[in-house]
Amino acid sequence: MATEDLKDFILASGSPQRRALLRQIGFNPKKIEPANIDEHALANEKPLPYIRRIARAKAVAVADLFPNENILSADTIIVAGQRIIQKSPDENAQTEVMKLLSGRTHRVITSVCLIDKQGKISQKTVTTKIVMKHLTQKELSDYISSGEWHGVAGYKIEGMLGGFVKKIIGSYTSVVGLPLYETKNMLNGVGVY
Repeated sequence: MATEDLKDFILASGSPQRRALLRQIGFNPKKIEPANIDEHALANEKPLPYIRRIARAKAVAVADLFPNENILSADTIIVAGQRIIQKSPDENAQTEVMKLLSGRTHRVITSVCLIDKQGKISQKTVTTKIVMKHLTQKELSDYISSGEWHGVAGYKIEGMLGGFVKKIIGSYTSVVGLPLYETKNMLNGVGVY
């Protein structure tokens, strides 16, 4: 990638989905520096405070390493009721997640945090509702055996699971991992075009 194509911000995320989304709108970060933080929820922590805290903590951790830089971070969770769906460690856990989501509406929440070169923090949180069809046993087992759910919080909508989604109410790119409209406006707001 040519240097002139790089934009003046550091992405505090190792997510290939977020990088691809940013590339889609011509916003290639000059550096990628995944944050190393504890992402466990606090006792009785609700989904919105949790996701905002994690996105902010990621940005702050990377801003501490790279002062006077624009730092962009994000975090995405799937929420069923008030339950936060975390990355599944194995097929059995993911099977239970899919059974929980099958035939019901759930939310995908992505929080984006930007710390500018002066240390000013801005944050946007986008909630999208997903209406999922009732999964047959074959659909469930085929999805689990596909393995595409590995390493993501719940699932990847841009994969096989997209065929199970009856309706999306909100931002598709937010469900993938980064709400592009909000992110572009935040970056533009600190002079990154």
